[in-house]
Amino acid sequence: MSDWSLWGMFLVIGLGTFAMRLSFVELYGRLRIPPLLSRALVYVPASVLSALVLPAVVYPNGHGAFVFDNPQIPAAIIAAWVAWKTRNTILTLIAGMGAVWLIKFLVA
Repeated sequence: MSDWSLWGMFLVIGLGTFAMRLSFVELYGRLRIPPLLSRALVYVPASVLSALVLPAVVYPNGHGAFVFDNPQIPAAIIAAWVAWKTRNTILTLIAGMGAVWLIKFLVA
């Protein structure tokens, strides 16, 4: 691939990305979102966060198989319980990381 075609591809992809992001900003107030879709969009951040966190918890270090001696799974359960009971982000982080460190210390 020549340098000019590579730079052209970068330019087209960059303009396409910019256009997609700009369309959401520009069309935000002009379009009517149906109430059903609006209620469904409330759950998008939580589902995206789950999709990012769950594979890292279940498959540590990029392993392709589930391992039973993974300390992150019980720590994630403890952190989820703390988050559910307290609704405090900092306390959830402290509980989750403390549980991981404690389980690793006890196992090692």
